[in-house]
Formats: sequence, C-alpha cells, structure tokens
Amino acid sequence: MDMSSSNSTMTDMPSMISTFFTSTTTSLFSSAWTPTSTGQYAGTCIFLIVLATIFRGLFALRAVRDRLDAQVHGRYVKVAGKKESDSTRMMSNQKAAEGDPTATTSKHAGVRPWRISTDVPRALLDTIIAGVGYLLMLAVMTNNVGYFLSILGGTFLGSLMVGRYGN
Repeated sequence: MDMSSSNSTMTDMPSMISTFFTSTTTSLFSSAWTPTSTGQYAGTCIFLIVLATIFRGLFALRAVRDRLDAQVHGRYVKVAGKKESDSTRMMSNQKAAEGDPTATTSKHAGVRPWRISTDVPRALLDTIIAGVGYLLMLAVMTNNVGYFLSILGGTFLGSLMVGRYGN
C-alpha cells in the first residue's frame, strides 16, 4: 500500500480531521464563507462571538418569558365547595398562599392550558434557539481552534451579560 497517497487523501479531506487545528482559511457553513485573509478570519470569529452571545440571550429571553407568562396567567385555584367555572377561577393562588382554608389548588394546577398567544411564540423561540445552537455546533465541528474559542468566548460574554435572567 502506498502511504503517500493515503496521507494526501487525508489532507485533501478537511472534514475528516479528528484533531483541532489552526488555520485562517477554514470554511464556515459553506464554501462561499471561506476567509481568505486574516481580517476576514477575525471578522468570522467576531461573528461567532456575537452569535454565541445571542444564543445565551435567547435562553435568558425564554426564561423571562416563562416567568412573565406564569405571572400573567398564574395558577388556577379551585375554591373548595364551589363549582369550578370561569367566574370562580382565580388568576393567582393568592388566597391559597395566604392560608385560606377554602382555597385548594386544582389537580391540574401544574399544567397551564394551551394558549395560542403564549405557546406559538414559545415554540418559535425554541425553534430559533435550536437553529442557532445547530449553527454553533457546525462551527465547532470544523475543529478550528479560533472558531471554538470564539464560541466559548461568546458563551462567556453572553452569560456575563444576561446570565442572571436565565434559570
């Protein structure tokens, strides 16, 4: 077996590289996005930092939206001894929190009803989060050290900026 031909085959196929490497001409997402200068490579790294920061911001946005949704729509509280209807439902569990013995939480209190006004935006936001996450994963899968460190830096920056709003 000719070893020189097998070595050239591995170097011709950058997608088969299994170790990190440094190169300023690594394609990102497509062959059309291939930096040809150091400045373009730096711009690509800055783009990845911004994208990773946005990714962390999207997680914080989802957490804030979930908290606001819980405050606005609250948990339904069923008043003991009364028929459960829209007129007897309370939008918060304030009576139960105050220790009122006539208030008991509904057996479905943990699951909010489906609402187009909250569930469609949540699904769209989750789809955007998944898309951005997959783009970042593809960038890491290039095995370019600069791209990898840019994503880590953007994750750090995003967590530093908006991490307190998440979880």
